[in-house]
Formats: sequence, structure tokens, C-alpha cells
Amino acid sequence: MLLRVRVTLPDRPGTLGQVARTLGVSGADIVQVVVLERLGGRAVDDFTVVWPGAARVERLMAGLAAIPGVRVDGVWRAIGAPTTTGQDAELLAQIAANPADGVATLVDAVPGLLAADWAVAAVVPLDWASRAGGSASVAHASWRAPQPPVLPEVTPLRARTLTAGDGTHYALAPFGRAGLVLVVAREHGEPLTAAAFHSIEVDRLAQLVRAGAVILGDRLDLVDAPPVTNVT
Repeated sequence: MLLRVRVTLPDRPGTLGQVARTLGVSGADIVQVVVLERLGGRAVDDFTVVWPGAARVERLMAGLAAIPGVRVDGVWRAIGAPTTTGQDAELLAQIAANPADGVATLVDAVPGLLAADWAVAAVVPLDWASRAGGSASVAHASWRAPQPPVLPEVTPLRARTLTAGDGTHYALAPFGRAGLVLVVAREHGEPLTAAAFHSIEVDRLAQLVRAGAVILGDRLDLVDAPPVTNVT
């Protein structure tokens, strides 16, 4: 299976090589490395690896944790192939080519781009700011979304990340009109434990949503939510 492994490590020569060797010795085949952050002598790296299904992930996590200065932030299943910058442009091209299904196309594609489990386009009342909270309904859900999807508190409508009490990590990005907000989720599960969405991932999501909103324009006003409300 394809796994995403996020580690925080000292930003010094040799440490990345130690992590890569440990992954290989544990049985992981590295297919992509992405540097999310380099700050204050530390780096945050995402490794996408092919992991033998019969092997125990605990062995991998223990091996990485034994490297001095290395912290394992998360190990979780990734959907689809490793991401590339060209995939974002291809997604926006698909939305532009078929705007009638633009929101659904975005919702279905984002989990694969962000190594998430599922996504939904949620709708909040236009007068949410005058209410105690912004009760949200689901307009579109990706194919892996639970039924009904359990939504976090999506207001205020701004790009951000949050973690629910059950350990599920969310990234949120509003479309800027029609009360629409894209909600992306990584669920908590044992023995795999997903990492929270990094600020780089939230920025990427927000850019995709903003670009999609520009392409779709007034079509966003036609997105209807079903009458059933799913709120937590």
C-alpha cells in the first residue's frame, strides 16, 4: 500500500540520509520526498513510500524514532499517485472544461492531492455571521466520505486547519461566495496516525479553491445543499 510518512528532523547533512536508509531497511520503497518546511535548524519532510501490506507499520515508526533528533509526526495511507505541481493545473483545466460539474470535480480530486481520506463542499447560511454558529449542510461529497459526513464547525469562513475531539484532522477553505466552503479530512486510525494538515497544504487548498471560484463564477450561486443538515 502507499503510505505518507511525515517526519521532523534536524536540518543538517546526513540526517535525511539516515531517515531514507531506515525507511529502506524497514521495507519501504521511497517514491517521493517533499520538503514542507525548513526553519530554525529543523525541517519537516513528507515521504511517500510503497509499503508491503503484510509488514507491521510499528517497526517502521520505531526505527525512525530511534534516529537522534527525529520525530515521527504521522504515518497514514495515501490515495493515488504521489502529487506533482502539474496536477493542480490539470485539475483546474478539468473544471474549466466542464464547469457544470466543477465543484464535484474539485471535491473528488482534492483528497488525492493532499493525501486525505475524503472531502465535501459544505454550505452555510448566508447570515451565519449573525447566528451563534454556522450550521453546515453537504452539497457534494467525495466517494470515500462517510454517510452522513461528520462536519466540524466550519465558521468563521477562512482558510485554516483544525483537529476534532476524535482525532480527525480537517483543512478548510471558503470559496468566497454562496456560503460554500471546502472541507478536507484525514481520519484517525490505529496503527496508522495521520499528521495534521501543514500550513503549506492549507495554502495549496486555498489557492485551488480560489482559482476554482474564479473559473466557476456565478455557477457557485446555483450550488444547492440538500435539506438534511449534518452538524457537530
